[in-house]
Amino acid sequence: MAEKTMHELAPDLRRMHTKAVEAAQRENDDYALALFCQVLEKEPSFFEGRKALRAVQARKSAGASTGFFKKMMSSAGSSPQIGKAKLALNNHPAEAMAIVEQVLNSDPNNSFAHRIIVEAASVLDLPQTAVLSLEILVRNSPKDKALVVEFANLAAETGVEAEAAEKYLNELIRTTPYDPDLQQAQKNLSAHRTLDEGGYAALEDGKGSFRDVLRNKEEAVSLEQEKRVQKTEDVAERLIGEYEARLEAEPDNLKMMRSLAELYTQKSQFSKALALYERIKQNDVSSDAALDRAIADTTLRQFDFQLAQLNPFDADHATQVEKIKADKAAFQMAECQKRAEKYPTDLAIRFELGQLYFQAGKIGEAIAEFQKAQANPNKRLAAMSLLAQCFAKRGMNDSAVRTLQNAIKEKPGFDEEKKDLIYHLGCVFEKMGKKAEAIEQFLIIYESDVTYRDVGAKVDAHYAGQ
Repeated sequence: MAEKTMHELAPDLRRMHTKAVEAAQRENDDYALALFCQVLEKEPSFFEGRKALRAVQARKSAGASTGFFKKMMSSAGSSPQIGKAKLALNNHPAEAMAIVEQVLNSDPNNSFAHRIIVEAASVLDLPQTAVLSLEILVRNSPKDKALVVEFANLAAETGVEAEAAEKYLNELIRTTPYDPDLQQAQKNLSAHRTLDEGGYAALEDGKGSFRDVLRNKEEAVSLEQEKRVQKTEDVAERLIGEYEARLEAEPDNLKMMRSLAELYTQKSQFSKALALYERIKQNDVSSDAALDRAIADTTLRQFDFQLAQLNPFDADHATQVEKIKADKAAFQMAECQKRAEKYPTDLAIRFELGQLYFQAGKIGEAIAEFQKAQANPNKRLAAMSLLAQCFAKRGMNDSAVRTLQNAIKEKPGFDEEKKDLIYHLGCVFEKMGKKAEAIEQFLIIYESDVTYRDVGAKVDAHYAGQ
């Protein structure tokens, strides 16, 4: 099923879509949502309609209450629909998409719903539709490496949301500069951008040669075939068969083992992947931190896969979720501690360990790790931000303020990282009862991004109180 344009719609659906657009322009959001959903239920491949639906869902949500109670009620109320969509996914993917769109109408950032959209779109061969949901999934979890790589690779393939993918990818690379998976995803994006911007476009303008286009295309195809993480089912299966045969003929080929392990991971064959990684470690005395990181990432994805397979209708569903999450957290902590001992001078691992200590409430241990991680220029500001938050949790508010102010001075420009620093400085001032200093920080963010966290609510409450 190929994605369709407006001109490829049936006349009745085209008219209905036009009415939906007009309703959206009048901000009659409920009517617009109903019409968009009707069109997409009949023609799930209509990408333009899906994109317009996302915009209305986001706008309606932005104007609604986002309190904790509402979020909890929304999540609880959507569970039966999520479960129903999961059951429909394998045999009726289009129906699964229609079901979760009803969830997204009231909860447009629901990660469970968007993951179902991605999986259904993959079955139906609707890559642009998948990219839209992957962008929201990554926005919800920007530090999830596997998710960011998946988003970047599909964005490279489709050309949709490529700039957003590059932004999230670069942010992860900034904090984990030597990760091979991230580097490869960046190469994929770069190859496609070269092809799109410097190839056929130049040929149309009469400024490029067909030979240049072919060379760029061959490079991009080679990168995709060999290393692209988000592979289609047929390509992945074929490559697994090829690599397994080659490994039988070349049993000591460590590079082939690693490539095959990555493919196994993508196909959720985690036991096979981990067995190959262990085989590499046994045969390569020079194995480095990147291999240990790959083993850890594969194990973490195995935990996530187990979570995704749970039946939300089981009576002990919540207990099962908590157990897997606890096991995952315990594994992360133990594994990261081992890597920190094995590579004591790797400050990126120190930063990672500090994050885990912070999440576990081990503030003293986290402080020690963040203080060490500050010496890594790529981790310095992030480490200072978390160090300040540790100080604040200890009631050491003056130390938290100084640390954040120093970090802000070192940060040029005004990006998400600087907003984070300024926001936490405002929160510490707020905690200290310094309302004027706090609102001053929140206003800096408010004037450029009113949607950032709860800054809009804080500023509005301040002026309403006056």
